[in-house]
Amino acid sequence: MTQVKRTTVTARRDSLATLENEAVRRGVSLSALLAEAVDEKAAGIRAARRPRVGMGRSTDGRSARELASEPVARPPS
Repeated sequence: MTQVKRTTVTARRDSLATLENEAVRRGVSLSALLAEAVDEKAAGIRAARRPRVGMGRSTDGRSARELASEPVARPPS
């Protein structure tokens, strides 16, 4: 079972009004809409800090540093 924590949110009135209107449009409570927004934001933060490790092997013996130092495109003429 997922644990839930109650908290207080401070936000601009116009931002809250937008979210309240969206909650009414969807037929859900403002609390449910805010919980959804928090979950989406947290998922984005978790995904962004996930380590980005690549593994590969050079077939011609060149190092990644050598390959990365080459220009990707020709300079404009």
